[in-house]
Amino acid sequence: MDRPEPPVRTPPQQPYQYVRTTPVEPDWRRLPGWRDVTDAQWRDAQWQRAHCVKNARQLRAVAGELLTDAFYEQLAADQAEFATMPILLPPQMLNTMAAQAPAEPHAFTEAFLADPVRRYMLPVHADRHPRWPSHPKAERDSLHEAQMWVVEGLTRRYPTKVLAELVSTCPQYCGHCTRMDLVGTSTPQVTKARLVLRPAHRQEQMLDYLKRTPAVRDVVVSGGDLANVPWPQLESFLLRLLELESVRDIRLASKAVVGLPQHWLQPQILDGVHRVAALAARRAVNLAVHTHANHVRSVTPLVAEAARALLDAGVRDVRNQGVLMRGVNATPEDLLDLCFALQGEANILPYYFYLCDMIPNAEHWRTSVHEAQRLQEAIMGYLPGYATPRLVCDVPDLGKRWVHQAVGYDRERGISYWTKNYRTEPEVREPTGEDRLGRRHPYYDPVDTLPEAGRRWWADLAGQGARPGPAGPNGPNTRAAHPTTARTTPEGAR
Repeated sequence: MDRPEPPVRTPPQQPYQYVRTTPVEPDWRRLPGWRDVTDAQWRDAQWQRAHCVKNARQLRAVAGELLTDAFYEQLAADQAEFATMPILLPPQMLNTMAAQAPAEPHAFTEAFLADPVRRYMLPVHADRHPRWPSHPKAERDSLHEAQMWVVEGLTRRYPTKVLAELVSTCPQYCGHCTRMDLVGTSTPQVTKARLVLRPAHRQEQMLDYLKRTPAVRDVVVSGGDLANVPWPQLESFLLRLLELESVRDIRLASKAVVGLPQHWLQPQILDGVHRVAALAARRAVNLAVHTHANHVRSVTPLVAEAARALLDAGVRDVRNQGVLMRGVNATPEDLLDLCFALQGEANILPYYFYLCDMIPNAEHWRTSVHEAQRLQEAIMGYLPGYATPRLVCDVPDLGKRWVHQAVGYDRERGISYWTKNYRTEPEVREPTGEDRLGRRHPYYDPVDTLPEAGRRWWADLAGQGARPGPAGPNGPNTRAAHPTTARTTPEGAR
């Protein structure tokens, strides 16, 4: 008797399908203004800096008639009404936008508007939320970093870690910048605060504090962006930092690995990195570079080359700290595509994705905590454990927390609550007698993601005097001066 054939079972489809994709450098010559740019020019860091797009006129010189007049009008309107950051767009980043778009104005403009890198690097008026451009609790210095300055530019939020802001400029300006109150030039909406001390004096104060504070073992050297610090000055600071026996970890923060990889490919820069890394290795100090990629399209062969060169020069890791943003990467597919490109093709370790901070005019980017929790769950199990990024919420007056660490959550009003197990600098410096370790710190979801009852609650609150936006871009939430430093002042006041 013949036995029946067993049924053919089709393997279930995985929620995410991994397909290895080789990064490609888009052809910049497709853009009218760059038709005659040579390979040597494109790889030149100074050419890249000199040809950054800073306004609509310069963008038109590059894109020509590929972008419609309506796009340029939307860009100008956003700069006039909403932008908290000026435009500063390196050719490297601009070239990743709408790379496959047809050379027909309306089709190109449509693809350009939909491009995820464009959405955070070059926002336009139509991107902003029409009712809630800002959360009622938004602030210029949303993480209250300046309140935690121990000297000018040195933020101590954690018992063993500090953030050293050496410079207040970058080679590119991202629309969602968490330090929008300090970094970059002023916009019509925001008169920027300023670092007052001369760089050498500020660095002396930082080093002096670290000498006197051996509990600090981890120093994040940032800004702004380290790529804007003259290398001899940066190398001198790092070598002196490495003289401190208490310092065991140094992290160099530079978006330029992604936005301007040509900078980190310069021979004189790599020679300097090698000298610093060699000393760090002799001292058994962990030296790493942190960069900032938010979408797979920005991971190109030049980015991979720069990361490999830094690793070859002796840094322990090149890691990515991205920002979770709607319309950019807030789906499991987008996050995993980016992480596989970083880890598998560019030698960049996926590390963190932060919820976009509560700065003014950022609501169209921000995601809710419960959406981030679902995303964290969705990306588990695909990447190696050490390369699976953590999604974190940077809670004001507290610090980084994994998105599943909320101790309470009112989903209707979008208010999550978080606790900490350490005292931040203001509590140590100026104790009030109240022990705040048990205090619950609130964080707020975007209002437009809430159910109707929650949106109505915030609208009623706004009607009682709490605006659906910050107190004002130039209002009271400017960076406060630390008592041991000169006062920070708005640009042009000195």
